[in-house]
Amino acid sequence: MTSKDQWLLPEGIDEVLPTQAWRLECARRELLDLFARWGYDQIMPPLLEYLESLLTGTGNDLDLQTFKVTDQLTGRMMGLRADMTPQAARIDAHPLHRSEPNRLCYMGTVLHTRTDGFGGSRSPLQIGAELFGHDGVESDVEIISLLLESLALLQVSDIHIDLGHVGIFRGLAQDAGLTAQQENDLFDALQRKAVPEIEAMLADVTDSGARARLASLATLNGDRSILETAQTQLAGAGKPVLAALENLDAIAAKIAQRAGNVVLNFDLAELRGYRYQTGMVFAVFVPGCGQEIARGGRYDAIGKVFGRSRPATGFSTDLKELIQLSGRAFADRRGGILAPQAEDESLYTAVQALRAGGERVVAELPGQAGDAASMGCDRLLVDEDGKWVVKPA
Repeated sequence: MTSKDQWLLPEGIDEVLPTQAWRLECARRELLDLFARWGYDQIMPPLLEYLESLLTGTGNDLDLQTFKVTDQLTGRMMGLRADMTPQAARIDAHPLHRSEPNRLCYMGTVLHTRTDGFGGSRSPLQIGAELFGHDGVESDVEIISLLLESLALLQVSDIHIDLGHVGIFRGLAQDAGLTAQQENDLFDALQRKAVPEIEAMLADVTDSGARARLASLATLNGDRSILETAQTQLAGAGKPVLAALENLDAIAAKIAQRAGNVVLNFDLAELRGYRYQTGMVFAVFVPGCGQEIARGGRYDAIGKVFGRSRPATGFSTDLKELIQLSGRAFADRRGGILAPQAEDESLYTAVQALRAGGERVVAELPGQAGDAASMGCDRLLVDEDGKWVVKPA
């Protein structure tokens, strides 16, 4: 690297400059206040943890996304968090260890080895909420409702939600007697909607009904009427599959009732987070954005590795991405008062009084270049007859 490009950042790693940082901070405060009004307590997990803690129960996907370092004190492998959900599960399982439902929220930077949705950033500012200790439609609906209210607060409009259920695929794979490797291969093919490849993989399944039901997942997507079609096409499946369909329909009914302006789509091959999620999964899209802007779902088993398996559901999103999509005009703090350089105790007292009243006051420095406007100020503090008064610049 030459001296002229030493200022460049790695691909996908970005910084936030003052104007955007102020918008992010305003949004952060309002969203965390919103979460608090819903009963969610904020946590601040560490950026760095032992690798086993960060990756346990999350599958291979998160492993590939995690930067790894060696702890110079112990020689153990550590990781820079790529997702705060496992950290929230660890906190619920041990430091808090409550028996009642536990609502937690968080915000912080996560780091990815590769770009993965969320606008192609490798350093998203992840904000999210998790609800532990309740297994039911009500908690899933609460999480989606909180996400929708968060998007409304930021005036992100024209929301589309894709809903799926991991239990449908898992149940059908079990009915067909697939091995773990066959299940993983089929999962990958389903994400690509590769119908010929799916049919070839299922050719050895002896139960023709089970084979047909698994193959149909690639085409079971559309509006809410697709759930009725699924009830017919998957009628011969085991009880877990039928229960998952009923669960998905019940969640959809509640969301449609609460947020009639939100477009609900259903994709029964939608398996984001499949390797650690256990029930309903969802992703939020807006027109003009090729990647989901938020995602979430149920992951009841993740706390088991921490010695305490509890039902859990939640969502997360990248606040930096949401700000880009937001129609909200946050108040600009750039206006301020430029105070002159003077050795005058009364000036200092006047400046401190203005700051205590919430004003932004910038003190002029000896010999500095630039006027009030260049310092982001639209007013001046001037001495009039021995009194310090504020005047337009």
